[in-house]
Amino acid sequence: DEEEDYMSDLFIKQDVRPGLPMVRRVKEAIQKEEKQREANEKSRQKSIKEEEKERRDLVLKSALGNENKGFALLQKMGYKSGQALGKSGEGIVEPIPLNIKTGRSGLGHEELKKRKAEEKLENYRQKLHMKKQANEQAADQFRVRFKNKQEERKMEGDLRKSQRACQQLDMQKDIDVPKETWYWLEPEEEEKNEEDKEDEHSSSDLSVSEKLHILTTYLREEHFYCIWCGTTYEDSEDLSSNCPGNSAADHD
Repeated sequence: DEEEDYMSDLFIKQDVRPGLPMVRRVKEAIQKEEKQREANEKSRQKSIKEEEKERRDLVLKSALGNENKGFALLQKMGYKSGQALGKSGEGIVEPIPLNIKTGRSGLGHEELKKRKAEEKLENYRQKLHMKKQANEQAADQFRVRFKNKQEERKMEGDLRKSQRACQQLDMQKDIDVPKETWYWLEPEEEEKNEEDKEDEHSSSDLSVSEKLHILTTYLREEHFYCIWCGTTYEDSEDLSSNCPGNSAADHD
């Protein structure tokens, strides 16, 4: 090839913007590739399987004629095209369709594959069901715990109210020391001696409901006072006859 003259007018008039030659080469490569693909599609020959499938589909779509020996025998016995088989016409009208197997897998592989897919789907459904049951059970447990905590808070409030009333009523009778240390509300800043600590330890074995029941009984028997009514009666007879209820459950 002859060397280009870089001082000629032809070279000077060329577009030398940055990146332009690269864009032009990419476009040319894409166009060349598309042309090659079109040429391959036109020149591509059909495979043997494709030709067999086309011939088979063509034959299956065409109706049987007199040249078919089986169809000719049926016509001799009175069969007409489009008529159902059988003496009373209860048989099939169309021939049983062919199920062409084109893959290389063995017999029964598709059924096995289908069964495994169904088992996988069933396992997935069972997991979803178990997860739903677990969520429902967790929600029920949460509701039970929340309800129990609310009831416990209510009993703790009733116990404090009973302790406050017990302390006031005991002091009105000049009782300086409670029958049990937990019968009264203890000051937070008061220093406790060893005996008080032992009494507190023994009282901690009782639940809130047990303490409430014991203290309620004490108030009714000692002071004729009903914590639920907030009323002090004259005597046990007055308490039994005029109190709306004789137990915490009746008041609730």
